[in-house]
Amino acid sequence: MILSDADILRRLEEGDLVVDPLDDPALQIQPASVDLRLGEQFLEFQHANIPCIHPDSEKEVENYVTETTVPEGEEFILHPGDFVLGTTKERVEIPPDLLAHVEGRSSFGRLAVVIHATAGVVDPGYCGQITLELSNLGTAPVALTPGTRISQLIFTELKTPSDRPYGSERGSKYQDQEGPQASRIGGDEEFGGDQT
Repeated sequence: MILSDADILRRLEEGDLVVDPLDDPALQIQPASVDLRLGEQFLEFQHANIPCIHPDSEKEVENYVTETTVPEGEEFILHPGDFVLGTTKERVEIPPDLLAHVEGRSSFGRLAVVIHATAGVVDPGYCGQITLELSNLGTAPVALTPGTRISQLIFTELKTPSDRPYGSERGSKYQDQEGPQASRIGGDEEFGGDQT
């Protein structure tokens, strides 16, 4: 079952679902979702003369990203074909009986801005800011202003709560993240790591 605005408000008031800061609930809580705002930090991938990035090498990935902070009220220009990692301003805490999907707002989609490449699921038990995979599929640069409502979370209630929610007991590598985080796929079991 997808949560309605009434369900979302009830869960927020009970405190088992957290979206913080939720500065304007009347604006941010939609009929069946919560709008999240763009944060101030971005990770930009540098153009490099290398044959490829190896997913099993976190250090290699980190060598090709630089962090940019854009104060609220100023703009980050997303050029055509660019891909950057951004973050939500809000920190979320998803209880074990909910799954959240992060989606773009249609107003940005109509400007050819995509907010996730593949990572649209926020697992039960996840706590932290959400990294946004921002890309511009259009032909003109788009100005992104921190604090703008850019994405939305849709909550689905699970039939039963997760027995093994996302978190430290699982060794979840993005738990409690602040700001955008580069890929940590090198920690996955198939690359010799033991994290999920």
